[in-house]
Amino acid sequence: MYRYNFVAQSDEMLLDEKRLSTRSPFVARSAGDALRQVTQDAIPGALDTGAAQNLDTLPYYVPDPQESWSQHAADISVAARASYRVVNGTLIFAPIGSASYTLNESDPSFSPEGLTLHPGNAIANDVTVIGDLEPKAYVRDYFVGNGLTTRFYLSQPPFTKRSRTIFDEEYTAATLDPTRWNVASPSAAIVVSGGKLQIAGGTGADGATTVTFGEKIELGGSWVVEHGDVVFTSALSSGILGGLYLGTISAANCLAGFQITPAGSVSQIQALINGTPVGTALATVTGHHYVLSTRIYSQEIYRQQQIFHCAANPAGNGVGGALVSANVRLVLEVHDVDPTNPATLVAPALVLYDGVTSGAPSFCTYALVNSRSLYCAIAFTRLIQAVDVEVRTALPGQPYTTRLVGPLSSGCECNVVSGTTLDFFTQYVPALNEQIEVHFRGQYGSDSLLLTAGRSMARVTNPTSITAQPRGIDNGVRGLVRHVKSPPPRTSVDCENAALALLSDGATAGWTGKYEAWSDFLPGAAQDIFPGDALNVNVPSCAASFQAIVREVEIAFTDLAGDHSLYKIQFADDAAKTLSFELEAAKVTTPLTITPITNAQVGTTVLPNLTAAQVTQVASTTVSIDTGIPALSAGGFEVRWSDSGWGPYNDENLAGRFTTQIFTLPRLSKVQNYFLRQFDGSVPPKYSRQSAALHVDFPY
Repeated sequence: MYRYNFVAQSDEMLLDEKRLSTRSPFVARSAGDALRQVTQDAIPGALDTGAAQNLDTLPYYVPDPQESWSQHAADISVAARASYRVVNGTLIFAPIGSASYTLNESDPSFSPEGLTLHPGNAIANDVTVIGDLEPKAYVRDYFVGNGLTTRFYLSQPPFTKRSRTIFDEEYTAATLDPTRWNVASPSAAIVVSGGKLQIAGGTGADGATTVTFGEKIELGGSWVVEHGDVVFTSALSSGILGGLYLGTISAANCLAGFQITPAGSVSQIQALINGTPVGTALATVTGHHYVLSTRIYSQEIYRQQQIFHCAANPAGNGVGGALVSANVRLVLEVHDVDPTNPATLVAPALVLYDGVTSGAPSFCTYALVNSRSLYCAIAFTRLIQAVDVEVRTALPGQPYTTRLVGPLSSGCECNVVSGTTLDFFTQYVPALNEQIEVHFRGQYGSDSLLLTAGRSMARVTNPTSITAQPRGIDNGVRGLVRHVKSPPPRTSVDCENAALALLSDGATAGWTGKYEAWSDFLPGAAQDIFPGDALNVNVPSCAASFQAIVREVEIAFTDLAGDHSLYKIQFADDAAKTLSFELEAAKVTTPLTITPITNAQVGTTVLPNLTAAQVTQVASTTVSIDTGIPALSAGGFEVRWSDSGWGPYNDENLAGRFTTQIFTLPRLSKVQNYFLRQFDGSVPPKYSRQSAALHVDFPY
């Protein structure tokens, strides 16, 4: 007699045996698209992914190659409130509860002895959510040059303290990496040869011959896009290099890029902004190299809110996800390098365009090449998430210009060292009385110490539930604190939305249970049942009527000859065990001093931040400030010496309250800080969520 023990696993076992590709983070991709891409990276073309639905957008997701395919599938499923499975060569990705069955004790096939139910007591009506470190104040630091000083000290660390390279393409392989680039070249005009990307012509049509980055670029924080060291091989070149596009790749949709056109015996380079050439054109010189770069400075670090789910807000109908409005400064520069003149390697780059796009889009498509008929070779391309610092200077009586931040070898003029020190290179020392403005988002707190000063948090209550719960000396509050790992709450707004979802699931006490039945008598006459399916439980004898989600299914094949199996189905509703969040046990080390708001107040308790507030004049004893917007009716602007104590009843560090857009404050020392928020006439008054921090370091 021989006995065999079979363990049946799904096709994802094959996917987990593969090392996933190292690729750039997914930006503004749907959950289904991200999962399809990870699947394609693991085993190209092996699975049918047509049954994978798109569902919600993931603002940002890192496909870490150190994790298995199953880990990525689970993370993406949690973020989208979806379930997945790989069966018979098909990837299925659908909202949780897409398939629904009924477990009814009045059903003739119902097995009462197979049912076990456990009521819970998990009502939550006072929820505190702790998220990631978040950007805080809108900081503007003001300095003045003396013709000698090269180092200036920032008032606080920027939120983005160090640069991070998203990709560095050196074109060393025989072909472009398909996980990074999408190539359209009907006339085979684009090839990789000799360590360079070679472009030799095109079809003459706009948007037909392109090299496009596989992910979108979020116009948030600071970015440096180095399109490459370009050598033109013909004066007949025509097209766009380094374009940021809204929608399809075409000149009309180009938010910003470098337009290349013929100019007699050479080519010329000109900034293309919103589909229109602007500024002066640079005529190329045969044999010269041209390093093209685009710098992006946004008022906001994140341009889309995170999306959260609960039982009442399933996939496709999450809480949050709104786009965040912001003005974005775009700087297009060309570094002209003459290989026969080493001094040009450290010469300043020529700025072709420096301007602000009001209400800029949140995301754009990046096309390195849009060739009508380009003839050039590109040596490298880099995408760098830069230190979140914008530096602008102005000589007396002159307008402000943007100083390029980065290494000297890239034609830059200054750099930020250790996150708090601004150093100008010797060649670019600020002149006597040259005014310097540094703009960035501030960051208080330390990730290693988990200090709450820079951490996103929110506390939201459900007054209706609290009122319904009191028993004797119990006041009815059912509180919980959750440190959410996934989906990551990146700001306090995200934490409020996450708390709303947790409150929704915590409105009832919750149920868990297990049901055992033969395959012939599955609930609702199901042919099969999977984790992620909905189970409508209706058992009046136990006072149980709720919808649960199947969490685990164990199948015992006890009668192979008769094709009968025993199913053990474990289920729970979201009130008992959430399916929409991954929580972690990390703790903050300081008290959670958070002002609670009700679920009805979420999104209505704060005013817009003073993102345009600035210092307009500095004297020996006074400073003039323009808040950038007029005061609200019956409201105004509150100014404090430190970023704390906001409210009408605390005058300890109060510098003043004003009802005009422009006002003057005393200057008490050489180095002076002012923190501003606006308030309205409500009772109690609403305030801006974050402060505008103005730092003045001027000699008397």
